[in-house]
Amino acid sequence: MKQWKRFLLQAFLWLIVWVILVAGRDFNLNYIINNALAFIFQLALIAGLIFYGAKTLLFKKRYFLFTLISIVSIVFCAQLSSSFGQRERRSLQDDVIHMQEGPPIRFESNKPDQLPPNGKPILPPAGPPMFFIHLLMLSISFILAAFIEAFLFAKRKEEEHLLAETEHLQTELKLLKTQINPHFLFNSLNNIYALAAIDSDKTQESISYLSNMLRYVLYECELPKVFLKKEIDYIKNYIKLFSLKSSKKYNINTNYHITNELASVAPMIFIPFIENALKHSHIEKGNGAFIQITIKADHEQIELIVANSKPEQAIQKDEVGGIGLENVKKRLAILYPDSYKLNMEESEETFSVDLLIKI
Repeated sequence: MKQWKRFLLQAFLWLIVWVILVAGRDFNLNYIINNALAFIFQLALIAGLIFYGAKTLLFKKRYFLFTLISIVSIVFCAQLSSSFGQRERRSLQDDVIHMQEGPPIRFESNKPDQLPPNGKPILPPAGPPMFFIHLLMLSISFILAAFIEAFLFAKRKEEEHLLAETEHLQTELKLLKTQINPHFLFNSLNNIYALAAIDSDKTQESISYLSNMLRYVLYECELPKVFLKKEIDYIKNYIKLFSLKSSKKYNINTNYHITNELASVAPMIFIPFIENALKHSHIEKGNGAFIQITIKADHEQIELIVANSKPEQAIQKDEVGGIGLENVKKRLAILYPDSYKLNMEESEETFSVDLLIKI
């Protein structure tokens, strides 16, 4: 809310308060005159706070100077407005006394306690000093205005912090996506290169699979989420592309149990785990190597389970890449901060991943 709007809103609210107070005095002209200057000072203090004091002193944490100036200003305004009101009140008393110097006043009762003492008129009982009344009103309005300014400032800072944090996460997410695509392309081209030396026909088929996968990466992965079915199609093409490297059938078993056809997921969130299984199982060598992939989805959650065998001897892989699992962990933390569970277990013979994402 802009400064002028905040000032006009508070001025209007305090005007209503003063109208109610004046109405309680039957719109007494003397009461209005006595308190008019207090209302003007009230608006002046609020304006000074909104347009100057808050942004130059309070929000910059110059608390001592802000408090000192505020107290001095409130006391000065209260003293000035009450002095004006007291002069008007004394003038009214003088008028009343002057009126009583005419004919004597007749009383309906002859009781002594109802007669004016010493022949002087009876004035209304004096209330609290006007200075304290004005001081109280000015203090309440100023403190309330300061509280509103501090609350709006804190809210604005929180929104700026959240916006900056969101922009940072979006930037980091885009960076992670740019890491995914070269990593994926690097692995796919390696597979096609290996296949080209074996079978030219299969090379053409692998290029077709790669074309479909690139189409998915370039167009679908720009969206924050995609249908799970499209992600599964990508995984199927990836496995087919990998399997074309050899004429023998790899021991790769897949199971897809999808009861929610509209389930959606962040793109490329599953493939790093499958890449990792293909890379570290050394399934090309056979010897009992296996990979088991299961994807389940219902209306509450999506689950990916990937299990692969481990070779008896550690395999020395290329030093290029290796960003898959770390990448997907960061993406999960950004995209599903409180809605996922990732459990990875490793034994001497197997390595398994269980990823659960709540919809």
